[in-house]
Amino acid sequence: MKIPYFHVDAFASEPFKGNQAAVMPLETWLPDDVLLAIAAENLFAETAFVVRDETGEADWELRWFTPAEEVRLCGHATLASGHVLLERDGGRRVSFRTRQAGVLEVRRGGEAYELALPAIKTELSAWPEAVASLGADPAEVWRHEDGYGIYLFANEAEVRGLSPDLRGMGKLGNDQFICTAPGSNHDFVSRVFVPGGGVDEDSFTGSAHAALTPFWSARLGKAEFIAHQASARGADASCRLEGDRVWLGGDCTTVVEGTFYLSG
Repeated sequence: MKIPYFHVDAFASEPFKGNQAAVMPLETWLPDDVLLAIAAENLFAETAFVVRDETGEADWELRWFTPAEEVRLCGHATLASGHVLLERDGGRRVSFRTRQAGVLEVRRGGEAYELALPAIKTELSAWPEAVASLGADPAEVWRHEDGYGIYLFANEAEVRGLSPDLRGMGKLGNDQFICTAPGSNHDFVSRVFVPGGGVDEDSFTGSAHAALTPFWSARLGKAEFIAHQASARGADASCRLEGDRVWLGGDCTTVVEGTFYLSG
């Protein structure tokens, strides 16, 4: 079996920045264990699989896999999927029906793309074991029941200086550890760790920004932001809160286009 294969750097206007994703259009769904094996072979934070949606609800069905598991929501690989399909097929927008996150949309926005995700509202909480794994004390902890934890620090330097206990984090489950602070040159900065889901530190995390955007909107009293994820590769995104949706803006760069050979 030959499967089209695209390696995309999402939220990046040039190669080697942003977050890497594999995008693989399929004729029909393969068994889950095969999809997971392909994602493990690719070894990116996410591999996105798309199949034409026959229900009429959206243009495509979309699923995402880390090297370790299927995830309920992934932003950067959705943006990458929209980029691949719009570049290949043309058009101004493309929609995706997902299994746990509803219908998502990617559209062309000027010279880049915009991605709509459901806004994730967190609540003030406490999790001493998680804080201990960070190696530094945040000012506040906010959480959502689906595994999104926001850890607020006083300034950007504290976030950049974090050296967490990744093994200890991984033992707590597959939560996202979203560490954030006001930015020096951006509205806010973040770093995101998901070792329990097979990603020690993510390069850019769209789903985390679906939580960060309403979080910072409540603090800064505005609905539009420029955000920076301070990973080794680094990435910027525009963020806009509109009702129950977060719109993320960014570019994508295709790095590799080819064929994945599946046999056996």
